[in-house]
Amino acid sequence: MFRRDNSVRSKLFFTFSLGSYNTHFTIIFKKSFIFERFFAFLRGKVKVIWNKSSTFDINLINAFCPQCFCIGEVLVSLLGNMVLNLYSIFLLTIITVHSIKNREDDDFQDRLYLLMLQITILLLFVDILSRFDGGVGTIFPTINHLGNFFIFLLSPVLPVLWLTYVGDQVYKNVEKDRRWIYLFWGIMLINGYLVVMNKYTGWLYYIDDSNCYHRGPLYLLSVLLTCSLIAASYCLLIVNRRKLVKKRFLALISFAIPPVIGIVLQAVFYGIPFALNCVALSLLIVYLNIQNRSIYTDYLTEVHNRKKLDAYLKAKIATSSEKRTFSAIMVDLLDFKSINDTYGHDVGDKALQIAAKILCNSLRANDFIARFGGDEFWIILDISDRAALEVVVERINSSLAKYNEDPDKPFALGFSMGYAVYDYKSHMSLEEFQKHIDTLMYKAKQAAKKIA
Repeated sequence: MFRRDNSVRSKLFFTFSLGSYNTHFTIIFKKSFIFERFFAFLRGKVKVIWNKSSTFDINLINAFCPQCFCIGEVLVSLLGNMVLNLYSIFLLTIITVHSIKNREDDDFQDRLYLLMLQITILLLFVDILSRFDGGVGTIFPTINHLGNFFIFLLSPVLPVLWLTYVGDQVYKNVEKDRRWIYLFWGIMLINGYLVVMNKYTGWLYYIDDSNCYHRGPLYLLSVLLTCSLIAASYCLLIVNRRKLVKKRFLALISFAIPPVIGIVLQAVFYGIPFALNCVALSLLIVYLNIQNRSIYTDYLTEVHNRKKLDAYLKAKIATSSEKRTFSAIMVDLLDFKSINDTYGHDVGDKALQIAAKILCNSLRANDFIARFGGDEFWIILDISDRAALEVVVERINSSLAKYNEDPDKPFALGFSMGYAVYDYKSHMSLEEFQKHIDTLMYKAKQAAKKIA
């Protein structure tokens, strides 16, 4: 985690002088855009006079920070960071609620993503607690010590979860691979040892008698651990980029960009927790491009699922007209059960993935494809002409024949296809049209068996 260093605090904030302690105090500081924006937020609660000094009601300050000498910093740093962090917590809470509502109970990726959301919310809250500097003689030192302890203790959790999430996107079976469990607990135990021993050694950080946080001599070790895990996830993505759909790959590869920008901003605008808040932005990007999409995506083949197919097909029927209609193709894998029985279900899953890839490569970018269930796929095309539809069918057969030309393949694939242009005048419903196409596919399958 990247933190502020109080050794340069006086250069970045302000000096001040106290007037009558029971009535008011005056803060003298260099004017800046950030201070102006923050005090504009407080306007109406605090009286502000923009000259060389600003005057505040001491009762407001004492209510927030009694006997706190660095009152100005508490206002500017603590309240400002609190507002920023609470905004991100609010955003992530909305995403969490929506994710829980739409997630699949047994989906490992959904559970990982939810855990990342919850850990980030926790870290944002703990980050607020870790910024209660000053205020000796109050509860501030206790809050400050607890906040910094947990922020360092939990700092590797998020990058480890992200690495696991990327691994599951690539390999699909990370949940069953115990090496990922060993990696998680190994990193957590090493980090936990350093954080616990830090109480006695000050390796990572220390808090002085004035209740001010300072970096320790091994502070960069925690930064290096976080960066190494992020770098490992990048390497994993780049090496396996061909296994991922382009849109998904780009969403995953861009995850670290907002936090990196946040780290730079945090270095320039001292004391503001941009990094964690930019992580919240990254999780929003992942949600919009992957998690939200996964509601309508088949996990195995990464094409659309049955739920999306029904909605899409229903919309196409509703918007079709005499001049503009659509076509549909239902594809069934021949002898799929034989592949499963001979080579096992893992190879059967691979066969489904290959079939989906062959179909996708035979279609245009705006064509729709979904896994109907089992070994069946549906394709929806913006084609109103039977001849044009048969050209697409022939293109699929050509792609399939090219795949089967390779003698090193352990099995050959075969398709049986039922297809038709939707007849607007028939006024067939969703269920009737699906049954019609299914009947055509079944006839094609029986004809293929007779030929075989």
